[in-house]
This record gives sequence, structure tokens and C-alpha cells, in this order.
Amino acid sequence: MTWIRRDITLRARPRGFHLITDEIADAAPELRDIEIGLAHLFIRHTSASLTLNENASPDVRRDFETWFNAAVPAQFAGWTHTFEGPDDMPAHIKASLLGPSLTLPVTRGRFDLGTWQGVYLCEHRDAGGPRSLTLTLQGEAV
Repeated sequence: MTWIRRDITLRARPRGFHLITDEIADAAPELRDIEIGLAHLFIRHTSASLTLNENASPDVRRDFETWFNAAVPAQFAGWTHTFEGPDDMPAHIKASLLGPSLTLPVTRGRFDLGTWQGVYLCEHRDAGGPRSLTLTLQGEAV
């Protein structure tokens, strides 16, 4: 059994939902050495999150952003945590709804995802900056 831990820094992105599947795989060449196992992704932030969804149509990512902005509006009179800006508290709520981690199967050196699945970085701040992930791989080496 092999265990590998890799810290990954994702470049800053604008608010929205961004496909990062290939970026994560490229940042962890050790992934190619795992015949069968699991990959655990954890984002170390409270105003961004991870999710797994449609990887083909950019409309899906835009619709995610539209729905979350309507469900958790920045202009809500009830926010009391406001000193970091009007997008901060909504970002915390959105991040809690989606969550900070994913566990993905690994088969023959690749994430074993469905045909239309991809990993999203869900950036909930207007200017969140670079984001840090921890990737932990566990499995049988090739």
C-alpha cells in the first residue's frame, strides 16, 4: 500500500465554478503510479469549495453560479459578519453547502470518473486569490 501527500496551489480565479481535474492530475505525477486506490482532495479555505459535476458544457458552471448567487445573496440584510466585504459571508455559506473535500477512485493511474464528470473549484469570493489543496493518494502502485 502506497500513501502519497501533495500540496497543490491553484492559480487565482474569478468568482465562479472552474474545472480543475487536469490541473490536479498534472500537479501530482505520482497519480500515474497508482494501479488502484483512492484520491482525497481537501481545500484549505472557508470561502471556496470543491464539487464534482458536468465537465462538458460551460452552461452548467454558469448555472451553478447563478443558482448559488440567488440562493445566498450578498445583499441580505441579516448578515452580521461583514468586515471582510459583502461577498465574504455568502462565500462561507456556499462553501459549507458544497463542502471542502472529495474522495475519488483511482484506476490505472487516472481519476476514475464518469464520462461527463469533472472536479470544480468553486470560487465564492470576487477576488479569492490562489487556493491551496491537499491531495492524499492511497493505493497499490503499478
